[in-house]
Amino acid sequence: MTDAPPPAPPGRTALDPLVGSRVALRHHIGERDGRPLFTDAVGTLSDGGVRDGVATVVVATRRGDVVVARDAVVAVREVAVREVPPAVPRRAPWTDVARLQNLCADAWPALVDRPLGAWRLRAAAGFSGRANAAVAIGDPGVGTAAALSILHGFAEEHGIVPRVLAPAGSPWSRAVRAEGWVPDAGYEPGPEVSTQVAACEALASDAPLDVSDEPGDDWWDLALGSSPTPAQRHVLTSGGGRIAHLGFGRTGDLSGVVRLAVVDDHLHVARLAVAPSARRRGTGTALVTGAARWGLERGARWLVLQVSTANPAGLAFWASLGATEHHRYHYLVPA
Repeated sequence: MTDAPPPAPPGRTALDPLVGSRVALRHHIGERDGRPLFTDAVGTLSDGGVRDGVATVVVATRRGDVVVARDAVVAVREVAVREVPPAVPRRAPWTDVARLQNLCADAWPALVDRPLGAWRLRAAAGFSGRANAAVAIGDPGVGTAAALSILHGFAEEHGIVPRVLAPAGSPWSRAVRAEGWVPDAGYEPGPEVSTQVAACEALASDAPLDVSDEPGDDWWDLALGSSPTPAQRHVLTSGGGRIAHLGFGRTGDLSGVVRLAVVDDHLHVARLAVAPSARRRGTGTALVTGAARWGLERGARWLVLQVSTANPAGLAFWASLGATEHHRYHYLVPA
């Protein structure tokens, strides 16, 4: 409240254009010791009609409606609608993050997977970051500095870049960064990856997915754009990996392909690719929903995937299917 002299009343012409808007409205409420008293109401403005012979307006505030005589209004202005910030999502417990990250590593088998305490030193002739990094989950057993030194030797032995894969914000990431390692800005398609999950039951459909153990040349052409190297063949077809494709185009080519692997109660989905002639026709969705059905039949409850945060089209596609982020990880390299 204030006892400042009242400004000129805004009148009907000033109030009516603001009906339906969020406003701050000051109005006269009486006097004290011969001085006028005023107060403010903030909310959505509406016409209150005539009440007891008095023309009114109504301000819908958070505490309820405030009815104000038009003649009592001394000032009004439109205010921006205050947006309620979204709730901060709960981070998954680090034990759950570690389990899921290890499941994803099992589903994407490297040529070499050497334990170092709770870490995993992995190499696959450079094919994919996931198969050519040290998965830093837990205690390496020798201290972080010594573990990174061992990783340097491992990387040199296998002809790959020394690289750490660690959940973003985790104590393991912080320990590695404390040794001077930084996000791998030069890594394509980007140093940060979103690990997302969706319920298989919610996604499953009867899309006619053809799943086999061994891909043909047409599968490799669409999935890789070339014939596979031994490392690519190992990563994509071993460790329970299965090859799936959907339908055929008019020329006899595959419409879409995907790589699947069931580990425990998770279906790992990767290498999703759709032929240019089959895009924007629901092919990608059919591949995923058919894969979810296939995973359900083999005991999978959850579908899990990994997509770069620098891939907005990929993020939008998975969001459209209802997938949600479980955690993120990033690749770290020596500064």
